[in-house]
Amino acid sequence: MSRRLTQGAKTPVNQKKTLRRLLAYLGQNKLMLLLVIILSIFSTLGGLYGAYAVSPVIKIIESGLNGSVERSVVTYNLVRQLLFLAVIYLGEISMSYGASKLMLVISQRTVYNIRQEMYEHMVRLDVKYHDMNAHGDLMSRFTNDVDLVQEGLNTAAASLVVNAMTLIGTIAFMIYLSPVLSIVTLAIIPLLMLLSRTIVKYSKRYSKQQQQTLGDLNAYIEESVEGQMVMQLFNHEDKSKERLSYLSDIYRNKTRLAQTASSMMFPLMQNVNTMNYALIGIVGGYLSLNFGLSIGDLGAYVNMTRTLGRPINMAANQYTVLQSSLAAAERVFELLDWHLESVNDDEIILDEVVGDVVFDDVHFGYEKGKDVLKGISFWAKSGQKIAFVGSTGAGKTTIINLISRFYDINKGVITLDGRSIQDINRYSLRKNIAMVLQDTNLFTGTIMENIRYGNLDASDEACIEAAKLANAHHFIQRLEFGYQTVIVGAGDELSQGQKQLLNIARAAVANPKILILDEATSSIDTRTERLIEVGMDRLMEGRTTFIIAHRLSTVRNSDAILVLEQGEIVERGGHDELLSINGRYASLYHGQSELS
Repeated sequence: MSRRLTQGAKTPVNQKKTLRRLLAYLGQNKLMLLLVIILSIFSTLGGLYGAYAVSPVIKIIESGLNGSVERSVVTYNLVRQLLFLAVIYLGEISMSYGASKLMLVISQRTVYNIRQEMYEHMVRLDVKYHDMNAHGDLMSRFTNDVDLVQEGLNTAAASLVVNAMTLIGTIAFMIYLSPVLSIVTLAIIPLLMLLSRTIVKYSKRYSKQQQQTLGDLNAYIEESVEGQMVMQLFNHEDKSKERLSYLSDIYRNKTRLAQTASSMMFPLMQNVNTMNYALIGIVGGYLSLNFGLSIGDLGAYVNMTRTLGRPINMAANQYTVLQSSLAAAERVFELLDWHLESVNDDEIILDEVVGDVVFDDVHFGYEKGKDVLKGISFWAKSGQKIAFVGSTGAGKTTIINLISRFYDINKGVITLDGRSIQDINRYSLRKNIAMVLQDTNLFTGTIMENIRYGNLDASDEACIEAAKLANAHHFIQRLEFGYQTVIVGAGDELSQGQKQLLNIARAAVANPKILILDEATSSIDTRTERLIEVGMDRLMEGRTTFIIAHRLSTVRNSDAILVLEQGEIVERGGHDELLSINGRYASLYHGQSELS
């Protein structure tokens, strides 16, 4: 039963909280950050002196023009001043480069830690997360969102620190040069802040929506790739393209809005600064003519005005990048904040497992108030085979999920060897359970590694014995590299039946006390199914086995068959007993017999 939901628009979370969490990751590199700040301070001071240096240069030239200093002295002073300025600029460039390189290292380390934490969190996520979120959206968080976070840390974070220092230092120098002109200049800052705040508000909203729609687009593409054969079979290519075009249009529109809001910042700030620059020229000229403001100080102040505009413009431009980074970080933290499967210190760690399983009046629903299982009760002794049959959606797979504690029940009790599985450590419980599912799941690696996935401590000999038990040994030997044949992706180079045989071998090498077969032979042809029947019987021997099968001929030898309808057990008994009742099971069995 699928309960996957489409990603929708969400209310933006607390921006300050997101920023604090990012800073906490950066704080793991305190010494390097301190060095970045020190280098940035010296780089900023060098840049400020470069902007101020026009004042002493003009004063030296003035002294030569009015004859108060000999020309040779003027030349000497100018050369000395220019050489000193060259040293300052060289130092500024070196320190700026060093700070940028260090910040790059810090950001890469930070993103590495975030990605590692995301993966560690993802593998322990509550199964409900995967039911409610498309895999494409999850991948988008690992790729696009993390990349945006890295971009923000690489460029915006360091730039904002340097620009803030430059802004503060520039204002201090300007006040020192001319308090009156500083009042005129600072009067324009509230306008800049108002424009910046308005643009950032829209930029933040559209950046978040852009990332959400990108997740939806990636999810649909992944879904289409996985279902390509079905799509072509039913001639839905055009319909699929229409859907992709629709999602692409949404993403394009959100991207356009985000980029429009982002691109507005720089020209608006630039125009306001140009107006301010012209105003300073007029007022400064008046002060020079009437109140003794030196030409050198006026030149330095005008230069400072240009310097003041640069950090504001750059900060405004980088702030939009930071907003995109924060929007992406919000989605990353949404994943990290999703609750994990609970593990309590006082939970039981299993030592010896017999395999007695009991369901006593179990109620469960994926959604509150909507029970999928309604008072399920049955027992299975060690070594018994219990089969579940019934219509699609009757609750068969749900029972299997509860045995493995992928979900916890709402009411009732499930016991293993007399102990409630609610009190048993999930991972300890699953070490004693092996599952062979309808969907084959193989991983990139050798066939030997895929079989050993069931028990990482298993020897090569044990894996080969497991393959023989599953009747997979014969086809593996015929492969060019045998057990060292590399499977790429989901193992598309193998047939569906061969992949299922490897899954069965993987379950065998785990040597579990409880075995779950969920439509394990549905992907195998009748001939192959007969070949593995003996091996499956050997695999089930001495183990408590739960079988889900639509092909009822495969459950005839079960110790008990439970017939489920709408979350309730409507019939139970052996094959012959249920046929004699001539009820629901008999109807299902005879219906399949007529079709076969």
